[in-house]
Amino acid sequence: MAHLLEQLEPLHVRARAMFGEYGVYCDEKIVALVCDDTFFLKPSPAAARMGIHLVPAPPYPGAKEYFVIGAAVIEDDEQFRRVVQATADALPAPKLKRKRG
Repeated sequence: MAHLLEQLEPLHVRARAMFGEYGVYCDEKIVALVCDDTFFLKPSPAAARMGIHLVPAPPYPGAKEYFVIGAAVIEDDEQFRRVVQATADALPAPKLKRKRG
């Protein structure tokens, strides 16, 4: 995860452990999952238009398909940042959680 986050600098990104895997957030929106050492980008028309070879696959059994981001894109940090930021920009703002009580 450290390498992935490093490749995405200076974007506003963070990772959160989830069910033994990770969720990746950009601008406080969940944009990807990292499962079994594979980066699964949330599908969006913005990412699909970027001209990157994106293979749809579920990150875990029974999940909706995400786009698998291969090592070549991850190692091209500029391209990696562009596709992650485009996905975050295409997603709606996160809903605010109501406080209980």
